[in-house]
Amino acid sequence: MSETEVEAPASPAEEIAAALAQPDGDPRAALAGRQAADIATALEALPTADALAALRALDTARQANVFGYLKRKAQARLGAALDRGERAAIVGAMSHDERADLYRALNEKGQEALLGVLARAEREDLRRLAAWPEGTVGSIMTSDYAFLWPNMTAPEALEALRRQAVDSETVYTALVADGDYRLLGVLSLRDLLLAGDKARVEAIMDRDPVTVRADADREDAAQIIGRYDLLVLPVVDAEGRMVGIVTQDDAFDIVEEEATEDALRGASVGALDADVLDTPLAILYRARVGWLVLLVFGSMFSGAGLAAFEGTIAAHMSLLFFLPLLIGSGGNAGAQSATLTVRALATGDVRPADYGRMMVREVAVAVGLGLTMAFAIAIAGLLRADAPVLTVVALSMTLIVLIGSLLGLTLPFLLQRAGLDPATASGPLVTSLCDVTGVLIYFGIATLLLPV
Repeated sequence: MSETEVEAPASPAEEIAAALAQPDGDPRAALAGRQAADIATALEALPTADALAALRALDTARQANVFGYLKRKAQARLGAALDRGERAAIVGAMSHDERADLYRALNEKGQEALLGVLARAEREDLRRLAAWPEGTVGSIMTSDYAFLWPNMTAPEALEALRRQAVDSETVYTALVADGDYRLLGVLSLRDLLLAGDKARVEAIMDRDPVTVRADADREDAAQIIGRYDLLVLPVVDAEGRMVGIVTQDDAFDIVEEEATEDALRGASVGALDADVLDTPLAILYRARVGWLVLLVFGSMFSGAGLAAFEGTIAAHMSLLFFLPLLIGSGGNAGAQSATLTVRALATGDVRPADYGRMMVREVAVAVGLGLTMAFAIAIAGLLRADAPVLTVVALSMTLIVLIGSLLGLTLPFLLQRAGLDPATASGPLVTSLCDVTGVLIYFGIATLLLPV
């Protein structure tokens, strides 16, 4: 190795493997000081025997924490290698929501095996959490929340939180309920610490907490947490009884997953249940082929449009030089408008009732964009065409950008009203529509203004 070369540092997986290869085979030094998420990533890269040895070098609580960060494929691989007692200890120490996520990802045989290692109370709790439909708040909430009675004094409440801290997702915000477990309020740990010894929970709690229904869409929970900057969002049933909480880290996961789904739909790709590298080729094929075939037939309208204007094209061949520029500009403008609209609808900044205002604003912006691009293409085309053709090109550019922008704005609203995901409009769909309309607008104007 030359003096200027620097050896790359070993990855966590390499360090763990090197430690296991030593005579004592003790990986604890390589694991010390590492975050659970980083250890999980390292275990996924190791052979099963090495990953199992490293996992067994951790205490049970840390094992459960690491196991929760593993991808489902790695969980299944390592879970099958553990003996029954080890599986029971790890699954029993996992947080309730992570345990429910694991349960949903397993097949029927795996679910039965998971239930078999849990105590009766844990089994019932798991079944309740797993019963909520996918995509609802109930499917991502956890039932291990801190709970207080309203008549507790501040010292009693602190002692109750100490007892619950081991099993609770968080104690920074506690829920307060009556005897029927109807939510009365929430109490932050900060307010409890600042309260006097004689103060009661009901006197210092927030009596008007923000809540979400368990059957609401999970995106609602993420939006509420973001809007009100909450650490904990209480989840209630139709009668206002407490059923769980959604925490800030849950909201982050929801936002990431929804952003991924929107990005896939925006590219006309179906939903994937695993990472791209872990997804079977057949599923990747099915996720992409549907829209591609459909859009091929849609593009045939562009060909039909060209065939309808053969006479105009034959008389003015210079028109073809500008065709890719025009339809590309229309598709780009439409994709921009669709992306802005989809994002605004997803974040709640825009609602269906705002369509009229959005339309007025989009017309103003699109006309400005179209005129700017028309001027640019006219200057660039001086050496390629005469004044009449350039006039057609400039008019077409302005109109194509305007129509493309309005299509990009309108499609997400229409899809949402039809109960479909607006993100579908932000990619190939709006681009294909803009291509067809661009061809018709361009050669329609040319046929009207140019001699044939």
